[in-house]
Order: sequence, then structure tokens, then C-alpha cells
Amino acid sequence: MMPDPTPSVPRLTDRPALERNRARALRLGPVDFLHRIVADEIQDRLAEVNRTFSAVAVVTGQPHFWRQAMPGATIVADGPALALEHGAHDLVIHAMALHWAEDPVGQIAQAARALRPDGLFVAAFPGGRSLHELRDALTRAEAEVTGGLSPRVLPMGEIRDLGGLLARAGLALPVADQFTQTVSYRNLFHLGGDLRAMGEGNALAGRLRHPTRRDVLLRAAALYAENHADPQDETRIRATFDLVFLTGWAPDASQQKPLRPGSARMPLAEALASTRKPE
Repeated sequence: MMPDPTPSVPRLTDRPALERNRARALRLGPVDFLHRIVADEIQDRLAEVNRTFSAVAVVTGQPHFWRQAMPGATIVADGPALALEHGAHDLVIHAMALHWAEDPVGQIAQAARALRPDGLFVAAFPGGRSLHELRDALTRAEAEVTGGLSPRVLPMGEIRDLGGLLARAGLALPVADQFTQTVSYRNLFHLGGDLRAMGEGNALAGRLRHPTRRDVLLRAAALYAENHADPQDETRIRATFDLVFLTGWAPDASQQKPLRPGSARMPLAEALASTRKPE
């Protein structure tokens, strides 16, 4: 038998581990402040749209929170195959789960197929430089103490790349933006406790399968405090969360279309000259 010439793509996420992390978060009493920030931001954005949405679906790994945040919405688990009916919704929200997806374009495309014409898709999730301080401290500590490295913090997408996912999934009028939320913690262990209670512990497929050595964690805590102290209180540390928002619309004939190349009636130089103020 000839070997398959196509190399297999390494998995990013250990889905059973992710589900265990989320179940543990519920038992701990979930920390949901990022979800609350995102829910408020989404409500503000929807208020600016001159539209009433009556058939809403929310794709998420935290159904308990979003069932309360979006009463009446259909709540859908963020598994590889989304339980969304074709053309059934005028608004689909992918809430704080896209960063764990093996195939983010596939997730958005499934959401797009569930939209009615001119329906709205909104995704919100951590990206950019989220938790870069934690990544730095853990990487330096592990290399220093053990001489090796292992995956510990989920790789985050950059907004310049994430915005392109919308068009690839077939959505029109794509918009991508982000804002940064900085949070103050007592120490690395306090931050780690919050991440576990968010269901955002390490669920990377390539992670170590045994507990991290205590000397690595202690060194990481020291490096974190030394290099990433909270500027407002240097006895504490700061943690960065860049929250990315993607917005796109299901194509519809009523939407604005860009002009065809070469269809302008006035040369650019002439148009610019006409806007100059008289001297």
C-alpha cells in the first residue's frame, strides 16, 4: 500500500479535555466576567442596527450564561458540526468559543448557512495578545527549569487574519475589530484559578499529560511578577484579554455593492482637487 502523500494536520484542541474543563468550571461556580463584557458589547452593537431580530441562535460552550443573556435564543453547542437549521435565523452569535475551533472558517460557514438573506452574524472571542504575559512567564520558566517547552497557552489569531475569515465563509460587508480588557490579579495562581473557573484551562492536544512541576510554576510566578506587574499596584500582576468581534451579513440583493473597477465618473486626482479649500 502506498503511503498517503498528504500529511495529517495536527489537532489543536483536545475536545474531551475542553468539555471536562467546562464541566469543572460549572462545579467551581463559573467566572463569567468576560462573557458579561462581551454580552453587553453585543447588545450595544445590536442597538445600533436598525433591525429587530426575532430568530436568534447563540453558538457557545457556556450555555448557562448565554441562555440568560439572550432569552428566547436557540442555544447551540460549539462542536465541529453545529446543530443549526439552514436559513432558520436572522441573527447568529458565536459567543466566546471560536478560539477553540479546529476549523474556524467551517464554524462561520455553518453559521452563515443558518442565516436568512440579510441576516447578521456576530462572533466574539479572545485573540490578539490575550494572555501574552502568562505565555511569556510560563515559556521562560519551563525553559529555564527543565530545558524544554510544551504547549500551555492557546495560540491566538491576529485581527488582520481573523477578519478575512468572514469573506471566506461567504458573508458580505465584513467588519473586524477588537478592544483590550486588562485585569489585575494577586499572582499567577489567582489568574490560573480564574482561567479554570472560566473553562479556559489548557485543553491543547499537544499539552503535557502530567501535572506541571511545582518549581516551574513558582519560577513562572516570580517571572510574571517581575516582568508584568500591574502599573497601578506593583504588588499585583496584570493579564491582557484582547476581545475580537467579527461581523458579517448573509448576502442579499438589497445590500450596498462596491462599484466595478473603472466605473468611476471622475478621475481621483480631479475629485481630490475639487475638495481643496481656496487659498
